[in-house]
Amino acid sequence: MTQSQTNSTQYPSFNISELESQLKSGSEKKQLQVIPYFPETGDEGLEILMEFLQQKKSDLPTIVEGKIYQVLRQVKSSKVDDFLQKNFPLGVVPINPESNIDYSHLQIKLAHQDFLEADKLTMQKLCELVGEAATQRKWLYFSEVDSIPIPDLKIINTMWLIYSEGKFGYSVQREIWLGVGQNWEKFLPKIGWKNGNTWSRYPDQFTWNLSAPKGHLPLSNLLRGVRMFASILSHRAWSK
Repeated sequence: MTQSQTNSTQYPSFNISELESQLKSGSEKKQLQVIPYFPETGDEGLEILMEFLQQKKSDLPTIVEGKIYQVLRQVKSSKVDDFLQKNFPLGVVPINPESNIDYSHLQIKLAHQDFLEADKLTMQKLCELVGEAATQRKWLYFSEVDSIPIPDLKIINTMWLIYSEGKFGYSVQREIWLGVGQNWEKFLPKIGWKNGNTWSRYPDQFTWNLSAPKGHLPLSNLLRGVRMFASILSHRAWSK
C-alpha cells in the first residue's frame, strides 16, 4: 500500500477536527502527512492553515511551516493569495543577509520544489558572495569558501531545509558526512552522487525531487573535486 493510500484510508472523509488535532498536537511526521488534506475540506481547512502559519510567523520557520506555505501557494483562492502576499511575500524564511545578495528568486524556486533551477541559483549566489571573479567563472575555489558570510550561508541552507521537508541542505549533508567519519567513499554513494566507482552524470542521473536520497541536494560543484565541498561542510557557520 502506498503512503497516499494509507493516508486516504486514515482520513477518508477529511474530518476537519481530526486533521486540526493532528496539525496542532501531532508529531512532525504526522503534521506533514495531514497538511495536504486541508484544502480538500474547503474554506474551513484553508483558514486553519493560514491561522497556524500566522501564529508561527514570529518563530524560526520549520519544515511544517514550509509545507503549509507550499500547499497554500497551490490553492486557487484570492483570499489565500492576499494572505500570503501580505504576510509572507517572499516565503516563510526571513531573508536578513549580511551581504546585499537577493535571495527571493531562490526562495521561490525552492518553495515550488524546482530543485534543478534552485541548485543552479545556489551556485550562482555562492559565487556572487565570493566576488566578481567567481561570478565570472561560475564556480568557487575551495580557498574562497571561508569568505562566505555566516548569515548568508545559513539563509541558503535554511531555505533548502524548509522547502524539502528537511531532506536537503548543507547541514543535512554535513551530518551524514560526519556520520561516516568524513569518508568520501562512503559518503558519496550514500547521498546518491556515485554508484560504486562511477560518478552520477549531471543532470539526468541526479534526482530533482523528494524521492532522492537524504542529502542529495544541493550539488555545489563537486564535479571539480571534493575540496570546495569539504570547505562548505567545514564552514564556521555550522559551529555558530
